[in-house]
Amino acid sequence: MSSRLEINFIRLLSRCETIASEKRGETEWRLDKYVAALEEMLVALRKCQSKPTQEVLTEYTRKVDFLKGLLEAEKLPSPTEKALANQFLAPGRTPTIANERMPASKTVHLQTKARCTGEMRDELLGTHSSGKGMLDSDLRNRRGLPVDERQSAAELDAILQRHHNLQEKLAEDMLSLARNLKNNTLAAQNIIKQDNQTLTQSMRQADLNYEKLKTESERLEQHTKKSVNWLLWLMLILVSFTFISMILFIRIFPRLR
Repeated sequence: MSSRLEINFIRLLSRCETIASEKRGETEWRLDKYVAALEEMLVALRKCQSKPTQEVLTEYTRKVDFLKGLLEAEKLPSPTEKALANQFLAPGRTPTIANERMPASKTVHLQTKARCTGEMRDELLGTHSSGKGMLDSDLRNRRGLPVDERQSAAELDAILQRHHNLQEKLAEDMLSLARNLKNNTLAAQNIIKQDNQTLTQSMRQADLNYEKLKTESERLEQHTKKSVNWLLWLMLILVSFTFISMILFIRIFPRLR
């Protein structure tokens, strides 16, 4: 069961993500205040007795840091710096609320990247497009631009397309590396499993050999004790015989005078 503090935190986090996904004016102050409140609630959650698991806390921290980085990126002066700062933002990996198909922070990240790309294009072309007619007005502006500016726009599109292709190729390479790593990990696990089985069999065989050696040692000890007993009796008989023989010899052959 989630605590009351966690429920309020999730509600406020969802509200912040909704505000971040909307287009805000320069006088918008709610998101800054809400994110500051989220930080305080996150600290309280870590100290709470009925706090969530460490994985959940890590995900909450990731989303709050993403919102903070988003606010800091929006305060940068140029679209290029904003786009660069947005590249380093890490959105959340899981949905904040149950009815989200895709994490809201990822949606906000994609919208922000698209907005920064549009601002960079507008800055390069010297135009300002907004609202639903951004693409149409951009195309109309391009038709009315001089040849140099249209060439610059085409070069920008080519650069963006090249970056997109590079990102796709990088994603495919990372996926291939992940598959290879998974296969190598599975192979290593199989080898370790086989080594463990071999080691277990060796330990069992060593235990059996130890038991056999112990049994044989006991038998040898008993045999050695029996041999010692027979030798002792033999020596006693020999000494007794020698003693009796000496007495008889003395009695039979008296001392010469």
